[in-house]
Amino acid sequence: MINNELLRRISTIFEFNDKKIQAVFALNQWDINSEQLACIFKEKNDPAYKELLDVELASFLNGLIIEKRGKKEGPQHQVEQVLNNNLIFNKVKIALALKADDVIAILELAELSLSKYELSAFFRNVNNKHYRECTDDILSTFLKGLKVKFQG
Repeated sequence: MINNELLRRISTIFEFNDKKIQAVFALNQWDINSEQLACIFKEKNDPAYKELLDVELASFLNGLIIEKRGKKEGPQHQVEQVLNNNLIFNKVKIALALKADDVIAILELAELSLSKYELSAFFRNVNNKHYRECTDDILSTFLKGLKVKFQG
């Protein structure tokens, strides 16, 4: 999925305004000003459109974890330079402290049924033989389910 669209959808789910989005970025020591944020939220065909980089989205998601769960003691997690759907899915799951049953229920709100075994394959190490790549459709369905859960 496109990082800009992911940021837009996650911000909508949690009803974050621009100031709140900036505050979430700041929780992970990433400064983003109002002008940069406006460019990120522009349509792709707009000349002022700015693509949100993986490292920037990872910083936002790490900030979301801190926002929802609190700052952990000790050294902070390093921001990933490259993201994939599995990492994004996992970071949102961690931020919301969701267990497998919770994620399955959220997916069912968006009319997708997965077993615990199928779900756990997304969160395994990439070198594990049972690892499964999370598709854009599954991540999108998860976000759709979150929107139903939080906004009815």
